[in-house]
Amino acid sequence: MLLTRRNLMQTALTLGAMHAFPGLTWAQARPLVFATFTGSWEEAHKAVLVPAFRKATGNADMVLDPMLSVDQIAKVTAAKNNPPIDVMLHDPGPALQAVAQGLVEPYPVEKSAYYKDLIPAAQEPSGPAPFFQVVGLTYNPETVKTPPTSWADLWKPEFKGRVGITNLNSTLGTGFMVELAKMHGGSESNIDPAFKAIEALRPSLAAVAANPGQLATLFQQGQIDISPGNFNAIQILKARGVPVEWVAPKEGAIAFKTTIHIVKNSPNRELAFKLIEAALSPEVQATLMEEPYLIVPTNTKVAMKGEIAKALAKDHAEIAKKFVFQDWAKINEQRAAWIERFNREIRV
Repeated sequence: MLLTRRNLMQTALTLGAMHAFPGLTWAQARPLVFATFTGSWEEAHKAVLVPAFRKATGNADMVLDPMLSVDQIAKVTAAKNNPPIDVMLHDPGPALQAVAQGLVEPYPVEKSAYYKDLIPAAQEPSGPAPFFQVVGLTYNPETVKTPPTSWADLWKPEFKGRVGITNLNSTLGTGFMVELAKMHGGSESNIDPAFKAIEALRPSLAAVAANPGQLATLFQQGQIDISPGNFNAIQILKARGVPVEWVAPKEGAIAFKTTIHIVKNSPNRELAFKLIEAALSPEVQATLMEEPYLIVPTNTKVAMKGEIAKALAKDHAEIAKKFVFQDWAKINEQRAAWIERFNREIRV
């Protein structure tokens, strides 16, 4: 196994705890491991959630291990009895998969101080949703003089060689393909029309990114001018001075909740619960709603304000009215086959 700096630090912390308390097993001694997402999510959680968790737990040790949901599920599946992860973060498709495979424990709702304050859609008993993600159109205003208004604008001739998309391993990529299919007569159960449309888009594609974080980097490096994109990831780029803007397409921006779960057989269940409680707290959610993170909160005690209120929704009730929510139970039925087909057929 390749040893990274994170692996080495985690091993050192564990060995130190085992030396101080000889009765501890390796699993019991290791710090809490939270598998967050890559890119802007890791940055936001490192800056806001981790300090809040440590303050609430007397500076308990924890490690952020950023990875895609599919990788989180693979790692836990490979070691169900002694999982290397204590808390998983999932978009709707992978969340359904993790629950179906028995990889997560029910959230102890009766102990939670904040669960009751979440909007109904975020009250998932297998793991609550601490935030929503919103996907729309991202573009460089210095090179794209007329702001896009529709997903169809990606096919405009002036963007030849300057369009970016993600593959279907990411929720962003799959969600975009589903909406593209709907525009051409398809559905959550049939995205053949989307594959035909992407084939027509091939001359315009500059890159197919592995994940949303990599897609954001392509804007930073000036390799693409327009793409589907996560609202909050783009706000972080703007805060760094990268020329980039986000707009909801007229077909409707895609919204999906992201849920957080205690891994079954975790040796750190209590710490895992406290981390999730911190993520649901109004203090953490209010902070993450501010610049540069601009993450959409789910705790109703947090009032929408700033750029989120201006660009997305003025309150929680408006979320359900304005955004497109997809049927991920249907999507999951064929997603694995779609991913395989996309990786085989769509190359730049």
